[in-house]
Parts: sequence; C-alpha cells; structure tokens
Amino acid sequence: MSCYLITGGTPLRGTVRVRGAKNSALKLMAASLLAEGTYRLREVPQIADIETMRLVLRRLGCDARFEDGTMAIEVPAAVGGEAPYELVRQMRASIVVLGPLLARRGRARVAMPGGCNIGSRKIDLHLKGLERMGATIGFDHGYLEASGGLHGAEIVLDWPSHGATENICMAATLAKGTTVIENAARDPEIQDLSAMLSDMGARISGAGTPTIVVEGTDALRAVEHTVLPDRLEAGTYLIAAAATGGDVTVEGARGGHLEIALSKLADSGAEVDAGPASVRLRMPGTPRPVDFVTLPYPGFPTDLQPQMMVLCAIASGTSIATENVFENRFMFVDELVRMGADIRTEGHHAVIRGRPRLEAAPVRAPDIRAGAALAIAGLVADGETELSGVDHIERGYESFDDRLRALGGRIERLDG
Repeated sequence: MSCYLITGGTPLRGTVRVRGAKNSALKLMAASLLAEGTYRLREVPQIADIETMRLVLRRLGCDARFEDGTMAIEVPAAVGGEAPYELVRQMRASIVVLGPLLARRGRARVAMPGGCNIGSRKIDLHLKGLERMGATIGFDHGYLEASGGLHGAEIVLDWPSHGATENICMAATLAKGTTVIENAARDPEIQDLSAMLSDMGARISGAGTPTIVVEGTDALRAVEHTVLPDRLEAGTYLIAAAATGGDVTVEGARGGHLEIALSKLADSGAEVDAGPASVRLRMPGTPRPVDFVTLPYPGFPTDLQPQMMVLCAIASGTSIATENVFENRFMFVDELVRMGADIRTEGHHAVIRGRPRLEAAPVRAPDIRAGAALAIAGLVADGETELSGVDHIERGYESFDDRLRALGGRIERLDG
C-alpha cells in the first residue's frame, strides 16, 4: 500500500494550475454513449476515477484513450448494454451511464454503484425520474435492469441531486417529447454537460437554474469539448494555502464558481483576489474562526467541508460546521482528532475549537476529500505525518503530491 510522508511547518507559495473537473469529465464521458462517432475531451484529469470510467466505456464497446493529454472516445454504431460490477463498484458516478444507455438502446443493465462511504447517496431519484419517462426498472442479483422507450415527462426532484439531474438530462435528449426537471441541481458541472449536449444537437434550456427543459430529438452527433476547471481542486489548494499561512495563485480557477467558499476564507482572515480565470489567496496571520453550512450549489460545497474543518482546527476561536448533504462526511474527524484537533460532533453539527497547532500522527484517508484534508493537516502539523489510503486521494486529484511539492510542501509518496 502507498502512503504520503508529510512534514509540516512550511507555508505553501507559488502557482498551481487546476485540470478539468472530475465531476464534469465523468459525465461528459458517459454522454458520449448517446451518439456514434469520435469525441475529443480536453483537460480531462488523469486520475483513478477517470480510468475506471474509461474501462466502463471500453466494456461497452467504445475505444477510450488519452492522446497528448486529450481523451479520445470512439463510439460504435452499436454499444453494449451492461456495465459490470467489478468496475461500477469502484465509483458511484458510474450510474450515469444508465440514462444514456437506456435512451440509445432501449435497455440497460448496470451494477449497483459503489464508491466513497460518506453517506447513502441513494439512486432513488435517478430511477424515479427514468420511470416517470416510461422506463421499467427491476433488480437482479445486484444489477439494475432498465428497459422501455422513453417519453417526455414533468419530474420534480425531492432533492437537487447532481447525478440524478445529469442522468435524466442525458436520457431526455433522445426521448420523445419534452422533459421538464424541477428542483434541478444548479452546479457549474451541470452547465458544462448541458453545453456539450447542446453542441451534440440536444435542445436544452435552463441549465444552472432550478428548472431545466429538454426537448427530445431523433439523433445526436459526436463533438469536441473542453472540460471546465475543477472548482473543488481549486478550493482544496486555496484552503491549503490559508491553513499553512501561504500565498498561492490557482490558475484556471473561476472565482464565480467558488463565491461562498471564498467569502468564508475571507472571513477567516485570508486576502483573496478572485477573477474569471485565476484566484490568489494570501493568509497574513492566524486564521479566525468561521461558521459554515454545506448546501447544494451555490451553497458551500460539501466536498470542501473536511478541508475547511482543518483550517478551523487551527483558528483563533471556536467554529461550527453544519453538514446538510452527506450524513457520514464527519467520519474522518477521529483521524483529525488523532492529530490534536479539538472537535466534537453531534448529528450533523461539528464544534471545532481552534488550537495553536496540530501534531503529526499516523492517519488514514477514508475518502477523496477527507484524504486531501488530512494531507493539509499534515502540512501544518508539528513533525512527520504518515498518511495511508492515498489511493482515495488519487481518485480525485492528479499528481497531488507533486503539485504540493511544487508549492513548497514537504510531502513524499512511498510505495509498498
């Protein structure tokens, strides 16, 4: 097993450039199943989750490969209909192939998804939406089996689910009639998917608002597309800069996609200069305490909550974090407490009493974002932290240790 050895005490300084958003690229790859042809997706990060989706596409009969940093996907006239368990179990986002396969083939067989254990993240909203569009869905030995011609429908989501919105949108592009999605997710990644689908010939309006309207069409076409920058990767580096008392510019970061997170960082005492294509953060002193609440976009991202809790753990007072998206997102807190943090959790609230410093300890990453948070904790702790479970981190961050080292972080990756 691999681990990071991290020595704290060095402020991060310099410039880092983010890659395309993982949470967008995965769905754009799934969208390629909607039409025959050759797709070229630029700025796709070379991370473990992308490799898993690439293998899913290959099992469905597509040829997906990296060419000079660009993901090239060749989709045949006839695609397969089964996404196998050994791949889908590794990543919950794999469920988004269900909508495109059902729309394209009229049937699909997809294993129940796996991934990070941070909450139930049930796929009920995906299935209910597709059933409203005429699909018949059953379960067979751990697989979802869907069939039936799709038609337009009015769908009201109980929760603005990112994945359900995407799955239904993709399915609706080839359905007969008009589909209206109410209480849709508003994330920038939804807008990125909508932009690519529109270039493919889909008729979509309202992406980025609570109401999305999709008028079904008979056929779509393959396109080239550039994945939007990863706001969560950008936010992670900015919080790392704040926690270490550093000065970091994140190129590619779009300030408009991180408004509430940047506002909270400013409340903590950071000096933030945000623009449309880069964000610079400087932390001149000890962080101030900050209260924050996670909510669907445009609220504070749940995927930046663990990193922000590390910043609060070394603040000059008491902060309160409220988690409203995933019930198990606090599961990493025990690891942070091992490093000297003073955190008490009750239900979906965490009270964080800031301390002057953290202490190095052997810790393990339980998921992608918690792993990144523990790496940040290692960068500010006294001594050398051994962080295991880095395979989780590498599902979501390309060359994470290399990029931190380029900013001055003392971090080494050990294999075996």
